[in-house]
Amino acid sequence: MNTGPRPRRLIRTSAALSALGLASLSLAACGSDSGGSGKVRVAASFYPMAYLAQQIGGEHVEVENLTKPGTEPHDLELSPKQTGQLSEMDVIVYLKGLQPAVDEAVEQSGVKNIAEATSYTTLEKHGTDVHGEEGHDEHGHGEHGEKGHDEHAEEGHDEHEGHDHGDDAAGDPHIWLDPVRYAEVAKGVGKQLQKADPDHKAEYKKNTADLVSRLEKLDKDFKSGLKNKKTDTFITTHAAFGYLAERYGLHEEAVAGIDPESEPSASRMKELHKVAKKDDVDTVFFENNASDKTAKTLAGDLRLKTSVLSPLESIKDPKNDDYFSVMHQNLTALKTALGAQ
Repeated sequence: MNTGPRPRRLIRTSAALSALGLASLSLAACGSDSGGSGKVRVAASFYPMAYLAQQIGGEHVEVENLTKPGTEPHDLELSPKQTGQLSEMDVIVYLKGLQPAVDEAVEQSGVKNIAEATSYTTLEKHGTDVHGEEGHDEHGHGEHGEKGHDEHAEEGHDEHEGHDHGDDAAGDPHIWLDPVRYAEVAKGVGKQLQKADPDHKAEYKKNTADLVSRLEKLDKDFKSGLKNKKTDTFITTHAAFGYLAERYGLHEEAVAGIDPESEPSASRMKELHKVAKKDDVDTVFFENNASDKTAKTLAGDLRLKTSVLSPLESIKDPKNDDYFSVMHQNLTALKTALGAQ
């Protein structure tokens, strides 16, 4: 990200076709045969959704990530041919409102088993300034996440029929950066896989429980790791960490808003100068998949450090990293920046 205009980062048709793995996946076959492999075919919109499907589905699913690893998912484009091929999938796992092309393709697909992430949790509207609450779990979200949403899913919310999020549709989509909300989504995806493939229901249930347990452990790691911090304020170029800030009592100040393509104003940069001095900010974070020019400019003006905080929208090296390893890298980076070491 930088302070001047830059080209939109588009995933061209050829890249998207490669991401779909059409060369190795026969989409002509119908049912859940996946080209003769006998696996349930799952299309996932981008990495956090693909990871849930892979972890919960295990050996019984074949997951195709619509977004190529290491690329920006927001501007994914799908051709009419790809939209048609999506209809041959057994399950679709996606997050409504993040990728317009995917939203439209899902509506046209006619696929019965759809796991839409925001239907399993809550969305909030976040700007460039998010103050987290101390004792967040005792103020509604924790209790709601562990009980309310799960009960709602039991009542048929996971059926994905008639969802209308209203104003929430314009909310912050980065729910996967809050392990508690991500666990809520995991439960919903697990239920949808059980519905699509009842023969392996027990295994999907077990895999879901195992994943939720790991996410609960990650939540505890963040709570304990950030407990004794010297400051609660961090500056990042992209306002992707609002839910994380709320969950762990942090204060996120972002250069730009929810949209990673938005550019900061001169007044916003001046305001961040004041925040950095007032709140004893040590580090300016930038994304691993974006330019560090804005972060370096701001850090240079204030004589601060720069570091990486990943929004986990994609993984550059899926063979060596996954959701949990990158989230722990984020935790380490935050501990260092906030003086919680």
